[in-house]
Amino acid sequence: MTQASKTTQTPPAASPAKARVDEGGRGPATAAGWTAPPAAADGRIGRRTPDTIPRGFRNLLSLHDFERAARRHLPRPLYAYVSGGVEEGRSIRNATDAYDDHVLLPRFCTPVAGASAATRVLDEDWQAPFAIAPMGIAAMMGYRADLALAGAAREAGIPMVISGSSLIPLEEIMQVYPRAWFQAYVPPDEPRLRALLERARAAGVQTLVITIDSPVGSNRENNIRAGFSSPLRPSLRLAWDGITRPRWLLQTFLPTLWRHGIPHFENLYAERGVPIIARHVQREFGGRAHFSWDHLAHIRRLWPGRLVVKGILHPGDARRAVATGADAIGVSNHGGRQLDGTVAPLHVLPHIREALPDTPILLDGAIRRGTQAVKALALGADLVLVGRPFNYAAALGRQPGVDWAISILKGEITRTLAQVGLRRIDELSPDILLPRGPIPPGAIPSDGGQDASDQPADHL
Repeated sequence: MTQASKTTQTPPAASPAKARVDEGGRGPATAAGWTAPPAAADGRIGRRTPDTIPRGFRNLLSLHDFERAARRHLPRPLYAYVSGGVEEGRSIRNATDAYDDHVLLPRFCTPVAGASAATRVLDEDWQAPFAIAPMGIAAMMGYRADLALAGAAREAGIPMVISGSSLIPLEEIMQVYPRAWFQAYVPPDEPRLRALLERARAAGVQTLVITIDSPVGSNRENNIRAGFSSPLRPSLRLAWDGITRPRWLLQTFLPTLWRHGIPHFENLYAERGVPIIARHVQREFGGRAHFSWDHLAHIRRLWPGRLVVKGILHPGDARRAVATGADAIGVSNHGGRQLDGTVAPLHVLPHIREALPDTPILLDGAIRRGTQAVKALALGADLVLVGRPFNYAAALGRQPGVDWAISILKGEITRTLAQVGLRRIDELSPDILLPRGPIPPGAIPSDGGQDASDQPADHL
């Protein structure tokens, strides 16, 4: 969808009394003739106070805080796997730094009472414009983490994408959250592909995400240095890394072994995959080097539901994916985990939006703040994907931890929306952004946005 044509999402209805105060963003007129401020609840949009922070999370005030806490909580190999990229880490830095190339240009004295982060994507209503990205082996970070992520997404009313590299069976996750999406790595042969798609359909999946940006394995040197492999190889070093993280050992690893045994890769194929801990087993990674547009077209013929193609960075690939049958595009550099030195997803987003003015676009790219999400939405994204912070949140606090992380990001988005002078996600456009640095004369239209003629006659 274009920024001008995004489907309008009306914020949830208020009570009659509150609606009278919020209508048009104005409070009741006083005897002196001026407009009173909105209700206190609107004045606190997105704000937090110490007494509203859940116990146990008092030091977790931003998504960045979850990463710092997880570094102390997780064994070194697991933290390295989640946090790291490939080679020099340039792709991660590029994706992160891109947000600083844009600065916000707020407008004031525009009614923002009742600002809402709700949106509509792929013909479904969501309570916030972000989704939980697919993350492999999350259940090694937190106990049954995929179920915690699914439960939190269900409660928050946001999408959650189940990873093909999950250690929890697809069917169990779908029972927790029937609206979840499923991300599949395409099996190398036709029978396995058909079987996997049939399994996903039988589990109730309606939205299939195909990741196309992993034709070959990546050069993750940080994993080797930290002692991570997939599957993990039993060793004294691995045992020591676990023992020196007693909270993780007692809260995640030992309960998993006691109640469920050694986890396996559950969703790569229709059948169960290899165990996550094994000395002489190799995880299969093959067939993707030959993946082509013809394969995607074949998947489109086989899959009756919605199809999202993730891993797009070139406008030409985006157009080809839609022509092949994709219902939505995921602009992503795989979290900086595949090819080092790639272009920042945010930088190519406007070009892909220009190439596909009417197609839903998801952006996956280093978002840690509501201001970053708002910038991405303003530049053309309909939804943003957030992964690592929610993985850390599940590791630290199971579903309550993810609930809290979601509420932080949603609050930041809602507050930023109001601070720039808007009430709804579909009102966002590039007009709220400027390039960082000196602004040449004439770069800001003097009559852009709302002016006095846009306001109700009784606003004074």
